[in-house]
Amino acid sequence: MDAMADTWNPVPGDWDSSGVAGLVRALGVAGYDDLLAVARQDPWRYWRTVMQEADFVWETPPTAYMEAATRPEFPRWFPGGRLNWVNSVLAWGGRPDTRTRRAIVAEREDGRITSIGYEELGAQVKRFAAGLAALGVARGDRVGLLMETGVESIISLLAVASMGAIVVPLFSGFGVDAIVARLSAAEASWTIASTGFRRRGKLVDVQGALRAAWERLPTLRHVVWKREGDETLGDTRDVDWRQVMEMACDSRLEPVVLDPNDPFMVIYTSGTTGKPKGVVHTHGSFPLKIAHDAIVHFDVRPGDVFCWPADMGWIAGTLVVGSALLRGATLVCYDGAPDYPDWSRMSRLIERHGITHYGSAPTLIRGLANHEDLALQGDVSTVRLLITAGEAIDPEHFAWFQRRFGRGTQPVINYTGGTEVSGALLSSVVSRAIPPGGFNTVSPGVDVDVVDAQGRPITGAVGEVAVRGPFIGMTQSFWKDDARYLDTYWNTIPGIWVHGDLALRRPDGVFFMMGRSDDTLKVAGKRLGPAEVEEVVLELPRIAEAAAIGVDDADKGQKLVVFIVARPDAADAADAAPGLGQEVMQHVDKRLGRPFRPGAVHVVSQLPKTRSSKIMRRVIRSAYCGLPAGDLSSLDNPAAVEEIRQLPGAA
Repeated sequence: MDAMADTWNPVPGDWDSSGVAGLVRALGVAGYDDLLAVARQDPWRYWRTVMQEADFVWETPPTAYMEAATRPEFPRWFPGGRLNWVNSVLAWGGRPDTRTRRAIVAEREDGRITSIGYEELGAQVKRFAAGLAALGVARGDRVGLLMETGVESIISLLAVASMGAIVVPLFSGFGVDAIVARLSAAEASWTIASTGFRRRGKLVDVQGALRAAWERLPTLRHVVWKREGDETLGDTRDVDWRQVMEMACDSRLEPVVLDPNDPFMVIYTSGTTGKPKGVVHTHGSFPLKIAHDAIVHFDVRPGDVFCWPADMGWIAGTLVVGSALLRGATLVCYDGAPDYPDWSRMSRLIERHGITHYGSAPTLIRGLANHEDLALQGDVSTVRLLITAGEAIDPEHFAWFQRRFGRGTQPVINYTGGTEVSGALLSSVVSRAIPPGGFNTVSPGVDVDVVDAQGRPITGAVGEVAVRGPFIGMTQSFWKDDARYLDTYWNTIPGIWVHGDLALRRPDGVFFMMGRSDDTLKVAGKRLGPAEVEEVVLELPRIAEAAAIGVDDADKGQKLVVFIVARPDAADAADAAPGLGQEVMQHVDKRLGRPFRPGAVHVVSQLPKTRSSKIMRRVIRSAYCGLPAGDLSSLDNPAAVEEIRQLPGAA
């Protein structure tokens, strides 16, 4: 690939009419470099201006950027301020020029389309909140959300946040164990769920998984069900979603006014060891960061049509909702498979709804590129800007997306952050050239660096992505686990947030992501801790040890590969391999959900371990993928490495 030929270069019109140019003008500075300097040197001036440009609604405006007496690991944002971020969405329904504008358009896989305007969205959010309050949901309660993306799930999200309760999003493809782990950790007393939805024409039985999980969730009092069909709700603790909407008759519950540091969401993400981490996001941090990024990076303007298919259970779900609805744009949702009934579905979705902003994970971009003739059957001429995020993308597919879906003239914004940071650490803006696969800027207001093991800045070499101070969007902590939060992000290099990603910074200031620096798995953009997989695998009676790694995959980005050691009383490893491997695949599928089904399972005689019996996933991955093994001096059984190198499928 000719990288220079595929570099997107702005023309004057791209900058002049952009949201980031408007922010530059509002700050009274000369250009984007000066904007970056203000964000770094005078954050209160910067974020005060962002609030004005974003039409961010405060009940009581704050008096400062951050409380001076707080620790950098636990900042208290915007002292004196009072708000509920949902009001910044509902305000669009109260304006004469926007109240009838479509807020949400939801297309089901079977072709059914529903929509709702901004004024009606506000009314339904307030009605549903009143119904939840009548049921007994109170401020501070944790409420699970296990629904496909659509009008009902977004109303539910906004209603829970508006009443001061805390939403706990769950991936709609989770199995029983994954649901139990998250709802039990959050001590959720309520869950709002779909009974099921269609995926590739078949019903995904969400109700079955949640009911099985409910047996192990003593704190879960009620489930509010949005029915896919005419399913019977037989449990006395069941409540119908539509009935909740009618419970309070015509009453409306206005959003409660809160401190900007009050949480509205606990969303679980997996680490390399132990249970999932409950990331806490607050009313005055996450939404403002998303509104900021929608202006600066995505260039979303009121009246645009924004589509980025994302499950409500991942951080992208709430990010997408905020990117559109906080900006007065129309959000187009799609809850089915992107290649159903064929690979033209996404381009036809763009054509059908006049989409101006389209986001896609690299996994989907690779699939579209592999089926180009079908993928481009729809008219994509309305697209003004493309987004890719979720994992690293290779330059070839980045350039393909820009040439085909962007028609060679519209930019692709690469965007990387994470569940713990709300939005972008690195991204791009339309005032600078965008090389394929690269990021042309740090996100303003976040002091991002690439550092070595001692925290020293490095350029031209791969290092750790780090942030040198507190920033808007960062998690408040992990739910009831400050020690783990500090250990995960702040204790590796004291005083610096170490994110867990590797990056390369070129001398010209362009960044490229180089993968994860820890063992976290990322399958089709969905993060999963190896310990979570291994715990499930070890439930099988014939397995003594297990290790899970992520391996690069042309379709998914990463696929899950599991290595197991059979118990001594099991059959010989070679004889046991086929049956045992299939058993593991089926068990992980059942427990964690189909997206996490291993791509391969290998039965081995031993796993590489240190003398303290720690399984070395890094060494397993290096041996299996044909990468340099590095220092093996700590291994107690180096012969295990050679066995892995000889496995079928190893590089």
